[in-house]
Amino acid sequence: MKISLRKFDRLGNTAMTGPSKARKGMVLVEVIVAMVLLAVAVTSLAAMMYSVSQNGMKATGNAYRNGVLMQEVNRLEGVPYDSVTVGSSSVSVSSGTYPHTRTITVAEPVANVVKSVKIVITPTNSLYKPDTASFTRTKARSSRVLCTSCQ
Repeated sequence: MKISLRKFDRLGNTAMTGPSKARKGMVLVEVIVAMVLLAVAVTSLAAMMYSVSQNGMKATGNAYRNGVLMQEVNRLEGVPYDSVTVGSSSVSVSSGTYPHTRTITVAEPVANVVKSVKIVITPTNSLYKPDTASFTRTKARSSRVLCTSCQ
């Protein structure tokens, strides 16, 4: 005697009447989980973009500051020694792409021979940091630079 279980459920004696119903659509829990995962990803990307934009702004400000600082150093190195006046002067620049205050201090530690120059650039925007450049100017021994036999 042969027993066939082809049309019967193993746990019960009820016969299966047809194919099981296929699941249609998504469950609300799946939608909520997907939204939470998306929110976590977007939040981390937003924080990264904020950090990148802040670093970009700082780099731009540093480039402008270095440009202004080098412009002043080159200007003061290019003028004749006697035209660099001893004392302190401050200029405020409010127009243009980089508003700042420029302070130039000239001291003369050795009279009529050496002048020390200090330039301070202070940006108006508090996001940028101030910077300083210092250098020493000396008076030439002779006004005839190409003369090799002159004392």
